[in-house]
Amino acid sequence: MPKDYPRSDRISQQIKKELADLLQFQIKDPSLKKLTILDVEVSPCLKHAKVFFVASNYDEEVSKGLKRSMPFLRSQLAKKMTTRGIPKLHFVYDKTIDESMKISRLLDGVLNADK
Repeated sequence: MPKDYPRSDRISQQIKKELADLLQFQIKDPSLKKLTILDVEVSPCLKHAKVFFVASNYDEEVSKGLKRSMPFLRSQLAKKMTTRGIPKLHFVYDKTIDESMKISRLLDGVLNADK
């Protein structure tokens, strides 16, 4: 009988919570203060985690800041989590919000042109 709530889901929820806390209260980099963690997907082997995020002003400075802060984030996760190993974090910018805003502006333009 399969488990209803697998371990990778529990770990992903804990990583999401801890990363949001770290980004809000402990990161000093101002470019990372405006990140929002949307979701975390942990691989079944628990060695890799995709962290999906959005930023109010995503640019190269944000990606450089994430690369610089990666060792700090992993070390803090290791202190706060009780798992044997911490997954390698892969940050992925989620473009869906930007694309939905673009589509919304296009639709508004079409509706205004029809009137």
